[in-house]
Amino acid sequence: MHRRSANAGFAAAALLMLGLLGWLVSLVPVDDGAREWTGSLNQGGWMAWTFPTALFFLVIAALLLAFTWLAIRFPETPRRGVLGIWTTRGDRLFISLLGSAFINLAWLGLGGAPAWAGLIASLIYAAAVFRWV
Repeated sequence: MHRRSANAGFAAAALLMLGLLGWLVSLVPVDDGAREWTGSLNQGGWMAWTFPTALFFLVIAALLLAFTWLAIRFPETPRRGVLGIWTTRGDRLFISLLGSAFINLAWLGLGGAPAWAGLIASLIYAAAVFRWV
């Protein structure tokens, strides 16, 4: 019975996240009939919230929610990877997020355009971390 209520709670949280995504899309400014995806969501605000920035934080929250659900639904014991350290799914998520931040910063710092290539490199790195670390 406990599992069913946990699944229902996480399903409700996932629906809430989807609703939040819809709300964020509705906030994107429209200029000449086209959405301006990098325009400010908070005109005149103290922080430059754009859709990509808000989407980034929404994805991080969704990952934390998904990994919490996985930890409850499918408990895991730590495993020893190539680096010789014992890691769980959460540890590997943290390592992949931290490494991806450095990959993207290096990509931007070295003048790599477009930035999508840095994202692809980060996804490959994350897949390697989850497979071998």
